[in-house]
Amino acid sequence: MLPTRRPLGSVRARKVLATSVAALAVVLLPTACDAAAASTTVDEKSQQSHSHGNQDGTQNGNRDGNQNGATRTAAPAAPTGDNGSGSSGGSGAAGPGGSTDASPAPAADKSGNQSGNQTGDQTGSKPGSAVPVEDAAPKAKNPGAAAPPPAGGTNGLDVLARDCSKSKLTPADGFEKGNVCVDTAFGEVGAAAKNPSLLITDAPQEVKTGQAFELKVSTRNLVRDRFLGAAAGGYYLESSLLNGQGIQRGHFHTACRMLSSENEAPDPSPKPDFFVATQDGGGGDTPDTVTIKVTGMPTAGIAQCSSWAGDGSHRIPMMERANETPAFDSVRVAVK
Repeated sequence: MLPTRRPLGSVRARKVLATSVAALAVVLLPTACDAAAASTTVDEKSQQSHSHGNQDGTQNGNRDGNQNGATRTAAPAAPTGDNGSGSSGGSGAAGPGGSTDASPAPAADKSGNQSGNQTGDQTGSKPGSAVPVEDAAPKAKNPGAAAPPPAGGTNGLDVLARDCSKSKLTPADGFEKGNVCVDTAFGEVGAAAKNPSLLITDAPQEVKTGQAFELKVSTRNLVRDRFLGAAAGGYYLESSLLNGQGIQRGHFHTACRMLSSENEAPDPSPKPDFFVATQDGGGGDTPDTVTIKVTGMPTAGIAQCSSWAGDGSHRIPMMERANETPAFDSVRVAVK
């Protein structure tokens, strides 16, 4: 009996099928392995990129955090190749016969970039730490809070001294002496509207030698009830005091002296030719006028007659502002 002959087409089809299966296995197996290797490589690079972003962002601040962290958020198309591996630092598209890499490299890049930015921008010092922006930025001061007192009470100025603790001069003892240091506190200062003022409202233009004459002096905001005798040791001894209405307590002085020249400041050392202190218990916030009787000038020439307010220890009263005019006035009288 002759053997049964199979159809030639069926045998050839099986050979072709077997060959195709073998070829497909040869192609698919390496590609699958390469794809897995490529996925592992991308994951490792993502982790390296994440760590690199943290370290450089921490060490170099915002600049290195942006440059050295993951620099790609979308993977560019890779050049075609046998294995279809992507370009360095990101995922790539598979080449012919390969599969497209589906590893989450962009997410790793984003994490690296965010970590680099946050750590570099906000800390710049501690790796892996990110502090809130509001803690890193300087906090605004409370606009309603009172300003702290100036350091040392000097208002930031170069103050040479505030008392006599470092003075080499003899302490003042209340008597009229020079080259001493007065440690008496300045005392009380009234408001500008209640600071003392003074004006000589009437004086002769010309008098004869030795002739008595009168000056009229008006004061405001000066209660003339306080006077410590300088000869008794009350000079610069008492602090300035205000009354219950905030008006300066004290008195006023009047003096006349002959001028040796009208073109230069006079010598301050000689005693005046006339001097009187007025403490009559009058005065207040309302202006009033006191008449001063001058006994006469000894020689011919130009006399300068002045009046000025004083506190209880003979200092010109202090004022609220530096640009206020002190309680002082002066006139010239020709002596024939």
